[in-house]
Amino acid sequence: MKVRIYQPSKTAMQSGRAKTQSWQLEYELETPRRPEPLMGWISSGDTLNQVKLRFDSKEDAIAFAERKGWEYTVQDAPVRRVRPRNYADNFRMDRPRF
Repeated sequence: MKVRIYQPSKTAMQSGRAKTQSWQLEYELETPRRPEPLMGWISSGDTLNQVKLRFDSKEDAIAFAERKGWEYTVQDAPVRRVRPRNYADNFRMDRPRF
């Protein structure tokens, strides 16, 4: 069984970074997703894609996957760059205009 271990990014509805410090273990799809003929919804024959396990650290998630004997891939979170900005920069006269 193949699993993916990653750190989730914040949702579009979040302004803060809550619930992004934990790590998630998610099963890889065994069967492809396809539209259901009756309703047109996207379905899959594999129900494990609904299961997401949450861990406090990457090492805990890796240890759990190794204990179960699963193949895993780890996706490290991208480095977050914070560019400091000042409110007064919005009113500078020498900034480029669009």
